[in-house]
Amino acid sequence: MTNAEQLPGEVTPDAFREVMARFATGVAVITCAEGRSDHAMTANSFTSVSLDPPLVLFCVENDSRFHEAVTVADRWSVNVLDASQAGRARWFATRGRPLVGQFDTTPTHRSAVSGALHLDTAIATLDCRTTAVHVAGDHDIVIGEVLEMVVVGPEAEPLVYYRSRFRVLAPEGEHRG
Repeated sequence: MTNAEQLPGEVTPDAFREVMARFATGVAVITCAEGRSDHAMTANSFTSVSLDPPLVLFCVENDSRFHEAVTVADRWSVNVLDASQAGRARWFATRGRPLVGQFDTTPTHRSAVSGALHLDTAIATLDCRTTAVHVAGDHDIVIGEVLEMVVVGPEAEPLVYYRSRFRVLAPEGEHRG
C-alpha cells in the first residue's frame, strides 16, 4: 500500500515517517567524551524543555554507539549548525563511521565545562549535564540541564531539516518551493 492509498489515520512506520517529515527542525551535532574517545551524532530531535531550570532534550537511538557513550559520559555539548554545514551533518549521521579520526576534518576545541568537543563552525553551543533519561520506544529521551551556552554566529542562518532533506531558510516574504 503506498502513502497515497493509506486510509486516513492509518499509522504505519512509513506513513509516520512521511508525516513527521513535514515538520521542519533545526540541526545540531551532539558531542560527548567518554573515556579516551570523542563521540558525536547529528540530531534534529533537539528542543528546549524548561526555562527555570534551563533544560533541553534530544532523542538517541537506544542501540547506537552514541547512546552508550552519552549515558556513561553524563555531560555533553550541543552544536547548532549553520546553513553551510549540511556535509558535516551528513558525516556525523553516518552509521559505522570510524570512531578514531571522525573529527579529523572538523575544526574543534574542547569545552572546559562538559569536556566534549565544540565544533568551531557551530553558530551556538550549549554544555549540558544529564538530569534524566527516559525510554521511549526504540529511542531514549536524554534531558540535560544547560550549564553554559554561547552564541557564536548571531547573524548566521541555521541549517534546517525538512522532508528528509537539509535546507536553508528563505528570507522573510520569499517562498522557496
